[in-house]
Amino acid sequence: MPYEGGPAISPEPSRSVSTLDVDTIDAGTLDAPVRPAPQRDGGTPEARVPRHVPGLDGLRGLAALYVVLFHCWLLAFPGFPRNSGPSWLGWLMYGRLAVVFFLVLSGFSLAISAARNGWHPGGTARFLSRRAWRILPPYWAALVLSVAVAYFIVPASHFGPPNLKTVVVYGLLAQDVTTAPTPNGAFWSIAVEAELYLLFPVLLFIRRRLGAVVLVAGVTLPVVARGLMATNANPVEGMNWLTPNLAPVFVAGLVGAGIVVARDRIRRLPWHWLAALAAVPVLSVMVVKGSTWTVTHSFWVDLAVAPAMTLLLVAVATGRPTWLMGLLSTRAIRSLGDISYSLYLIHLPIVMIAVREIAPRVVSPGLPTFAVTVLLSVPASLLTGWVFARFFELPFKRNRSWRAMRVAGSRA
Repeated sequence: MPYEGGPAISPEPSRSVSTLDVDTIDAGTLDAPVRPAPQRDGGTPEARVPRHVPGLDGLRGLAALYVVLFHCWLLAFPGFPRNSGPSWLGWLMYGRLAVVFFLVLSGFSLAISAARNGWHPGGTARFLSRRAWRILPPYWAALVLSVAVAYFIVPASHFGPPNLKTVVVYGLLAQDVTTAPTPNGAFWSIAVEAELYLLFPVLLFIRRRLGAVVLVAGVTLPVVARGLMATNANPVEGMNWLTPNLAPVFVAGLVGAGIVVARDRIRRLPWHWLAALAAVPVLSVMVVKGSTWTVTHSFWVDLAVAPAMTLLLVAVATGRPTWLMGLLSTRAIRSLGDISYSLYLIHLPIVMIAVREIAPRVVSPGLPTFAVTVLLSVPASLLTGWVFARFFELPFKRNRSWRAMRVAGSRA
């Protein structure tokens, strides 16, 4: 049964399948107080690991661009999870994997500083306030834009136009707890991120006191048990309470961040090949079983693919593979990473306008509609995302308080 705001994917705009990591510690910049780490073979971690982990911003940017293309595909071709479009575009339909990747990346990026700091968050209140400062201003601005587009131009929900409940629920980031007509189908994932931020200090405490194995087992085993007890051992997700199902992939990234303080012999392992090895079984099953099976079994696919994604991030954090690091270091990809959060927040209303209001008036359904939607939506989303980031995101990213922003404004 179709539903609004959750990860089940359909041509309805309210079913986004991506979530975007929006770290204060962008791409692993280590801005929390760092406690001295013990001496290890090859020198201290501080001597070997840069304060900025290259590549993570680029991965975030590429993933955000994939989400834009996915929504163009989703809204242009009916019948999801069956692929009613050309087979050569089938790679665009697995948007649910973006949920997993962004959550793994979020856990990894947030935990880098904590790992260097003895798995301490640098103060729980400080951590949460900085998270709020980082994600809420652009989110609230995007909420205003999305409500306006959904109310006056093109609906974003099969439950009707946004209303007062929409503003309250989404304004308070409560859409994972209760339902309301969504103004933007991508916003459900921001609520999941917010809930995981609240849990982050607790997860670090368990990692610090009991170790990585206990943390992973303590979060993952209850989720697996719930899955096995469901009908046909395959849970059906609703509109809300998605965080428990997705918490294990966030924890996978958190644990993977320990690579920044690992011994040299651990860092020298072929992590990129291990990531490929871990991905092969999952991708093979997806190919053999097809898109319908993959989507209806996303609960298990999420858990199965998270290790491969974590290993990929570990590989990038150790500078491999070199060809990928070269790509991620290009100016275009780094610039894309800089606006990735804004791009994620505002792209879906733009795609909706293109696919519902413009394309039907100039081309026929199917591939022509998809082509026009991509040609209009991608550049428009990138340009709008850049403008949006400049005014609503980057000022809060660069300045940690209203006072700092006033000082920066006076110097401009």
